[in-house]
Amino acid sequence: MKEILKRGEYSFLNTNPDLQHVIYLVLSGSRAYGTSTDASDYDLRGVCLEQPKTLYGLDDFEQFEDLPSDTVIYGLKKFASLLAKGNPNTLELLGVEDESIVLMTEQGKMIRENAELFLSKRIINTFGNYALAQLRRLQNALCRDSYTNQIQQQHLQEILSAQMSHFNRMYKEFPDGAIHIYNDEENLKFDIALKNYPLKDFVGIYSELASIVKSYSQMNHRNRKKSEQALYKHGMHLIRLLITGTDILDGKGIITKRGAEQELLMDIRGGKLSFDEIIVLAEEYKKDFERAAETTKLPEEPDVNGINQLMVKIYSVRESV
Repeated sequence: MKEILKRGEYSFLNTNPDLQHVIYLVLSGSRAYGTSTDASDYDLRGVCLEQPKTLYGLDDFEQFEDLPSDTVIYGLKKFASLLAKGNPNTLELLGVEDESIVLMTEQGKMIRENAELFLSKRIINTFGNYALAQLRRLQNALCRDSYTNQIQQQHLQEILSAQMSHFNRMYKEFPDGAIHIYNDEENLKFDIALKNYPLKDFVGIYSELASIVKSYSQMNHRNRKKSEQALYKHGMHLIRLLITGTDILDGKGIITKRGAEQELLMDIRGGKLSFDEIIVLAEEYKKDFERAAETTKLPEEPDVNGINQLMVKIYSVRESV
């Protein structure tokens, strides 16, 4: 991989002024999960320390993206925020095998060794609700011709309703039932009864709901004949996500490369299991995830004080160099 980085397509790592302090850079995607094929791309994800003009001035920097090489590098503040929220894509970066680490400075090692600071019961919602949404989308994509609109609406209602506990963690808490989503046999509808509720929090809730509805609709309108291979890959990642989330909830840490399940995951990706078998398997792993959610010893919220201290220490190391 380090030889690949010498290619011209990665020249931005040396020329972009915002990327002068990359502290952690790893392979992500199928190569990190242990589910790659010869045709798999090299997806890079990383973290950099923001420039002083960003930390102390008016400039803004959250992340850098290079679409041709599929590279994303987050500023430390954005990265830490996503980790604390329980974002699966960023948490998995801290659990990659050593062979997938392209670059790791002293500061990057500090983040990796303190991954537990970011783990909390928020993972129940981020991993669990995401997996539930993917399962329902997969079902609808496969059964688009036989599933009635009512059943699809019920699936979407289930996904949206499951988000309520997530919203109570992420935004100002509201009473049970204050946001009620229901199906009147024709369309999904909702009732809202909120008083003195912060507008910015409500905008955040609305934005997340809108995003779920949009992505759900996009999945259902795909051409199955053109995307069957993609659906097998989608099913593989659904199973992988449930297994990884269960391990975290059970206190086993973040295990990104699924060695024990590699054969199963590759069989799913390769189409050796039928879609019906994949869905049954997902329901079984979902039950195990729910068991782990009920018994987990993770704290309700991430260790914000510990995270703040870690970030201050990381920035201090940069300033002392």
